[in-house]
Amino acid sequence: MPKTLVIFFQEEDGSVPVLEWLDNLSRKAQNKCFVRIERLGELGFELRRPEADYLRDGIYELRARFRKANYRILYSFNDKDAVLLNGVTKESVVDPKDINIAINRMHLFSNNPKKYSYIE
Repeated sequence: MPKTLVIFFQEEDGSVPVLEWLDNLSRKAQNKCFVRIERLGELGFELRRPEADYLRDGIYELRARFRKANYRILYSFNDKDAVLLNGVTKESVVDPKDINIAINRMHLFSNNPKKYSYIE
């Protein structure tokens, strides 16, 4: 059983940004990202580089690489739960705009976790 519950952020319209982003990746890239998500569930706050890293303002990144592409899933913690907020493909650094999107989503989630949690 995972130590950390991993929750996908869901927009008000029902869309789930990280799942939509993952759907656009190749199967092998998706698999690498799902391995990182599983590791986040197993290790939570203890997950470190090269698999995860802290960006800023409470936002972390799950790090996956396939061929020459760098895939990042931005997430934050809400108590002991990890909330997956945004997925990006990057070249050098994560765009500050993407981090700001993740921060805004985390604020929404923190204020109303039930409304913004994706449940399968």
